[in-house]
Amino acid sequence: GNDFASEALPNALPQGQNNPRLCPYGLYTEQLSGTAFTVPRKDQQRSWLYRIRPSVTHEPFHPLNFPVEQLTADFSVGMVTPNQLRWRPMPIPAEPVDFVQGLVTMCGAGSAEQKTGYAIHMYTCNKSMEDCCLADADGDMLIVPQQGTLLLTTEFGLLEVSPGEVVVVQRGMRFSVSLLSGPARGYVLEVFQGHFTLPDLGPIGANGLANPRDFLYPVPWFEEREVNFTVMHKFGGQLFAATQSFSPFNVVAWHGNYAPYKYDLSRFCPMNAVSFDHPDPSIFTVLTVPSQTPGVAVADFVIFPPRWTVAEHTFRPPYYHRNYMNEFMGLIRGVYEAKQEGFMPGGASLHLCMTPHGPDTTTYESAILPRQEQPAHLGRDTLAFMFETSFTPRVTPAALGSTCIDRDYYKCWVGLKSHFDRNWWEKQHKQEGFQQHGDPGKQPQQDGRPDSLTEAARNHGSAAERELART
Repeated sequence: GNDFASEALPNALPQGQNNPRLCPYGLYTEQLSGTAFTVPRKDQQRSWLYRIRPSVTHEPFHPLNFPVEQLTADFSVGMVTPNQLRWRPMPIPAEPVDFVQGLVTMCGAGSAEQKTGYAIHMYTCNKSMEDCCLADADGDMLIVPQQGTLLLTTEFGLLEVSPGEVVVVQRGMRFSVSLLSGPARGYVLEVFQGHFTLPDLGPIGANGLANPRDFLYPVPWFEEREVNFTVMHKFGGQLFAATQSFSPFNVVAWHGNYAPYKYDLSRFCPMNAVSFDHPDPSIFTVLTVPSQTPGVAVADFVIFPPRWTVAEHTFRPPYYHRNYMNEFMGLIRGVYEAKQEGFMPGGASLHLCMTPHGPDTTTYESAILPRQEQPAHLGRDTLAFMFETSFTPRVTPAALGSTCIDRDYYKCWVGLKSHFDRNWWEKQHKQEGFQQHGDPGKQPQQDGRPDSLTEAARNHGSAAERELART
């Protein structure tokens, strides 16, 4: 929400006004609006750019010959399924593929044209974008690298983003992706409505979770380069391309509050239960896109970072769950606390509205052992995340037909056996009585309750059994 002012050359920013008749250095003035002009002032997002040549100078746009089944915002052909879904990491392509060519839409909901909903993509690439860029008119892109460091060249400047960091490129901003450390893989959450913002902290107070000071914005970087340049424009879920005779990265100065930014996830200050029970995952929200319903997000970006788990008498992994929201999960590194096997870095899972999910068999059997009462650290080499969304997504044919889909995912829960013991209460009482009085035959009183309540509980169980026998 802060306003920034930055310039690559001294005094390139006009003083006292936004749009002078003649700009310093003979630059052009251009405004980039991320919201309608008349939204409440607290929601207003826009920036003024001062550039060598304006972005309007290009040849006409033409549709790109790009597989619609790979990158799309049309989810009418997608499928809904109540099944749990999981994908293994997508392999790095054998042929040269850049960031845009390597995008694959996994699922989504809503409409880019109506500015509602979102899309979730994954990317794999092995070459940098050369003399081309992308502008997404459909929405904001939250990019989560899992492998390979990216250098984003944007109209506002340069942003280097490594695994363990995220970057947000907002609607309409032109950017190019270069690879700094070999092949790259990661995830993208594209929101068609609203913008990412920090969640309210409520009773947490003024500090904690993601702190505003840790979000980094670029300073201007420009090139004055005459070149045959291709500008790709994502619009209505389709890709268009236009050529121009110069690099679009020619902004010498800018000011405003609408710009790309990055965030280092290791700076997230997690909150956790220090007494008992497992908190809801919303406590780990980094960024959110609010809907018009208070407390319900279009999308949340949630992380599960390294942290201590100390809750007593508590099943510490994530609980078994059926959710009003939809959960798309990815793993950046390490082993996720609820899945000891099968969920690999670079992979993904999707649990739709009211689809049951939770820890696998191995995790459950380990988590109920007495030794799990000891304080434990989840490991500093582990980092998982979740895109939690309110609109129920449709899964694309490309995702369902992927060779990376794990069709045996459901089997990770098949081994969950019954631990039910009808005589548990009796055994518990006898054990407590022996420990307190040395006489297993004597029933102790608990928490000031009279023995008659214990007897009533036994009688209630017996009555229920007799009623069951009659039916």
